Amino acid sequence: MDHIRRALPPLTDPRVLVSTEDDAGVYRISDDTAIVQTVDFFTPIVDDPYDFGAIAAANALSDVYAMGARPVTAMNLLAFPKDGDLDVLSEILRGGAEVATAAGVSIIGGHSIDDREPKYGMAVTGVVHPGKLALKSGARPGDVLVLTKPLGTGIIATAIKAGRVDKGIINEAVMHMKTLNRSAAEAMIEVGVRGATDITGFGLLGHLLELVQRSGVGARLSLSDIPVMAGVRDLASFSVPGGTRSNLRAVSGSVGWGVGISEHDKLILADAQTSGGLLIAVAADKVRLLLAGLEARDVSTRAVIGRLSAEEPGTIVIE
Repeated sequence: MDHIRRALPPLTDPRVLVSTEDDAGVYRISDDTAIVQTVDFFTPIVDDPYDFGAIAAANALSDVYAMGARPVTAMNLLAFPKDGDLDVLSEILRGGAEVATAAGVSIIGGHSIDDREPKYGMAVTGVVHPGKLALKSGARPGDVLVLTKPLGTGIIATAIKAGRVDKGIINEAVMHMKTLNRSAAEAMIEVGVRGATDITGFGLLGHLLELVQRSGVGARLSLSDIPVMAGVRDLASFSVPGGTRSNLRAVSGSVGWGVGISEHDKLILADAQTSGGLLIAVAADKVRLLLAGLEARDVSTRAVIGRLSAEEPGTIVIE
């Protein structure tokens, strides 16, 4: 990605606080207010159009939450065949609208194009105090890593396309993907976290690697503490997306593996997620407060998965 970023014109406006190096862009408009902007859309990963719209909206909003910000407006991005079923289109938009409403976000417009392959997502704007951002560069040695959703949506989505997954597994994955990261972000903000990201297309390992590289720390994770959705370990034996395999190859030079860790477990940790959870780097003396805040807000997954240190910065060890 760095060579792509270098092709962009240099940013000289001092009001740009964050650009391509984090989950969303941040622009300061006053001493106590900055706007946070992000955009995301993709093709259907589930069969139900309402669920697809809801997942796409939750996924688009997630980057704003990962920055410690509050989303306020969104614009729909839609690709749909001009002769397509309008009832399907209506359900996609309804799913997105209901998630936006639950988040307190106003959909104020959008854009659509004629495309044989449907796609849906949102461009989202949020607000934050410039001094209270949560950044990939904000983690510190000694911080504890907390993950707020289990892994496995990429593997499950691939199994759905192949028709090789039980309905119960699909329902659990859809539930997690439709769940906003709003409550997790509120708990994070409450304790003053300054280092965080969300787990999406690069998988847990890819997004954690960005965090440790930009923060100048190393990470040590415990495999047994990392939450994984039901059925994913079995599905990983035959249903792994190409993006997940690419993710694993991309981090291979920066990850040390403990003895006996299987290839399937490695792939799960690299699995390309959709609408994954927040990965929060919290100071050790605030872990209990964060976990209590997550529990009070009914965040069902609140897993302590590892710790950061000053040793071997820019690397990850899985035990």
